[in-house]
Amino acid sequence: MTKLTLSMDETVVAKAKRHARRRGTSVSAMITDFIISLPDGRRKRIPIGPLTRKALGIARFASDKDDKELLEEAIWERHGVSK
Repeated sequence: MTKLTLSMDETVVAKAKRHARRRGTSVSAMITDFIISLPDGRRKRIPIGPLTRKALGIARFASDKDDKELLEEAIWERHGVSK
């Protein structure tokens, strides 16, 4: 195993140590887990099931409305209230 020295703000180090202690692990193990979880640059294709494939593209939204307006309309419609 190779030793690595990192420079961090002492408040970050203290937070990392507290977090590691709560998880019952070491800061080194947490950083190792984090690095291992990073993507290696190759994208993995997740297969799409037939139902999802059929549903793709069936929802159409008015282009002149933002997300907030669309959500508001959906809530009004769900509760049977007209604006």
